[in-house]
Amino acid sequence: MTQHSTDATEARPATREATDWWRDAVIYQVYPRSFADSDGDGTGDLEGIRRRLPHLRDLGVDAVWLSPFYASPQADGGYDVADYRAVDPMYGSLLDADAVIRDAHGLGLRVIVDLVPNHSSDQHEWFRRAVAEGPGSPLRERYHFRPGKGAHGELPPNDWESIFGGPAWTRLPDGDWYLHLFAPEQPDFNWEHPAVADEFRSILRFWLDMGVDGFRVDVAHGMVKAEGLPDIGGGDQLKLLGNDVMPFFDQDGVHAIYRSWRTILDEYDGDRIFVAEAWTPTVERTANYVRPDELHQAFNFQYLGAPWEAGELRAIIDSSLDAMRPVGAPATWVLSNHDVTRHATRYANPQGLGTQIRTPGDRALGLRRARAATLLMLALPGSAYLYQGEELGLPDVTDLPDEVRQDPSFFRAQGQDGFRDGCRVPIPWTVDGPSYGFGDGGSWLPQPSTWGALSVEAQTGDPDSTLELYRAALAVRREQPGLGAGDRVEWQEGVPGGLLVFRRPGFACTVNTTGGPARIPAPGRVLLASSPVTVADGHIELPADTTVWWETT
Repeated sequence: MTQHSTDATEARPATREATDWWRDAVIYQVYPRSFADSDGDGTGDLEGIRRRLPHLRDLGVDAVWLSPFYASPQADGGYDVADYRAVDPMYGSLLDADAVIRDAHGLGLRVIVDLVPNHSSDQHEWFRRAVAEGPGSPLRERYHFRPGKGAHGELPPNDWESIFGGPAWTRLPDGDWYLHLFAPEQPDFNWEHPAVADEFRSILRFWLDMGVDGFRVDVAHGMVKAEGLPDIGGGDQLKLLGNDVMPFFDQDGVHAIYRSWRTILDEYDGDRIFVAEAWTPTVERTANYVRPDELHQAFNFQYLGAPWEAGELRAIIDSSLDAMRPVGAPATWVLSNHDVTRHATRYANPQGLGTQIRTPGDRALGLRRARAATLLMLALPGSAYLYQGEELGLPDVTDLPDEVRQDPSFFRAQGQDGFRDGCRVPIPWTVDGPSYGFGDGGSWLPQPSTWGALSVEAQTGDPDSTLELYRAALAVRREQPGLGAGDRVEWQEGVPGGLLVFRRPGFACTVNTTGGPARIPAPGRVLLASSPVTVADGHIELPADTTVWWETT
């Protein structure tokens, strides 16, 4: 039996006319530096994105989320913003941003942009003036400047550590220290100062007036710090991608900010949305960010970090749906992004290594599991996020030479392991060429010599390719009534260990997370399978690490 029965090559309109489009949307993350380069300088840009938008339309996604393209010294891949209303020249201009938004809308794609409110660049006008004016400057009140401890102020104000490693404080020559939960080039805003809140309300309006359909809020669980900036008292603080309770994350005060923002967003037509990057101790805490008068969605990082094991997957799916149901928000599902090892590589390695993997592992095993995990994710009720290149089955690049790495955490002790460059290598579009179609001038991070075979060109039209699997899955998801909608799944009990079987109206999904085949009754007609399958005598021999979608009566 072939992998799928849907013609995935037909271009389909990418958005629904109904309101609340975001409740079951599939949203595609573009990391601009690594998506497409239009001018041959080795770095992706907005014009490159604009030219490649038809790929996203044909893939079948509903929206594109653009990681930061704002004016920035690029100390942390653009997450150090110097001017929130300007485009960095490496990416183009405001006219280019306008063209991307207009062309995306013309193709039926909505556009979500990153908003970075926890910190600015140290080259932001406010911070530069605060430093230049010295201690006592009113502008220092817009950040967290403090005197140091010790006889001569030589010790940091508290024991907080940076997510990227080392102290979370840097001392200026004038003796004051300033807080930066990330790199020293990223000073944290003081959200207790009214000017900070006023500025970001203005920034929201600027981009909404440009026509964006929403914002992904970076470090949405940050911004507000515990009163008095108390010491933590030891332990492992270096866990942006973790669930520990910290005085600088997930403070209740952030919710007043989001209620204020929601009133602005609701003034605009077009059903625009906020998406929270909120790392919290529990999914119940995550649900606080998506109450009816706050944000619309929050990334489900508990799901992203789940091992490929049926019992744990089911538990996280159930807890995620249960947590979102009381607040009326959709669950979200994500397997990869620009901060973690691609799931094709995570699943290629032994379970339990977390989201930062340093070895390639078993490539065939990783890809087989990644394909199966994708079909499972896309069968769940709620909204799904895809990261550029995962539709090609790209692995992480784990052997980048040290001299080419640019992740700031790589150059500091421990924080986030410093291996995020591996998921940010520019993606391949063509079988050959100086950078496999990424651009005419090479790429800012070296691409593996094998990537031509993984390119969009190589995979298009191949029914067994990962790209065509994604195209087919998104086409089926769009055509199958109710797939992606709702807030519940009906689990089938009594299935063999390591298997998941659940039903939705007119649909069933069977998942084998084990390393061997399993024979089970066929729930209906095969719609799509992540690996070749055969149905005979009313049963299916479900291969190892395989997901199958079924049409049921």
